[in-house]
Amino acid sequence: MNNKPEPEKGGRAVIDKLEEKCLEKEIVFAGRMLRMDRDRVRLPNGAETTREVVRHPGAVGILPFKGDELLLVRQYRYPIQQATLEMPAGKLDPGEEPLVCAERELREETGYRGTLEHLVSIYTTPGFTDEIIHLYKATELVWDPLQADEDEFLNVVSMPWAQAKEQALSGKLNDAKTMLAILLLLGKEQ
Repeated sequence: MNNKPEPEKGGRAVIDKLEEKCLEKEIVFAGRMLRMDRDRVRLPNGAETTREVVRHPGAVGILPFKGDELLLVRQYRYPIQQATLEMPAGKLDPGEEPLVCAERELREETGYRGTLEHLVSIYTTPGFTDEIIHLYKATELVWDPLQADEDEFLNVVSMPWAQAKEQALSGKLNDAKTMLAILLLLGKEQ
């Protein structure tokens, strides 16, 4: 019996079990929004290595429509040292359901509540984080503001849907979650 895996096209071997087993976990950092773990793992071939993982509680993003206008938020993003134009979004509180978080974030960031439709849930960057973001579309908006977070400063920007689609397609809207949600809706239109 031959136990050697058959190569895929391109010469790489097919491995039946791709799981990695955690042998030891070390919490390197624990903050108010994320945690960084350094895990020692066993690879499918039996070798050992380390994996650095950013643990995140998850988030939501909402594309709110007021008629043919899309409401986006402009805010300064410290990690990239620039202001971005993006969909309203926010972090899940412990034990919070994504839909409840989306309702809250929409009201905090735009002042509106509305009818929410789930579009997709995605892992943002599974190579180093377990963050999942749940994307929604909001329609039938009604003014019903909540107090914004103390450390959050943003401006609501109204943009025609046609312009938002063009900016997503051209890469001018470079926030990944916003671009993805717009492109998903664009695909549903066709």
